[in-house]
Amino acid sequence: MVTLDIEQTRNQAKALLNSRIDSVTELVKTRQRITDLREQLAEAEREDKRAYVRATKDGWSPEELKKLGLESSAAGRRRKSANRTTGDSPLASTENASHGAQ
Repeated sequence: MVTLDIEQTRNQAKALLNSRIDSVTELVKTRQRITDLREQLAEAEREDKRAYVRATKDGWSPEELKKLGLESSAAGRRRKSANRTTGDSPLASTENASHGAQ
């Protein structure tokens, strides 16, 4: 009959568990990084909204900001998806209209 060494078996079991703990530790770290980045993005979006409002209070019209490529971020997200679908650019149609009037 084979004699088992309890200490050696425990050490082997610990080694197996440690490798599993390492992988779950890495998973927790990456999940936490995702959470941190989402929080940073949310804060940056809040700052962007405040800056946009500040610009409009300083006299910039939404149309002027849009011509500069600085439309409201909420409108930009909606319009970009609509533009991809239709292929029309609001700026291009504005430029075509102004050139046709000359």
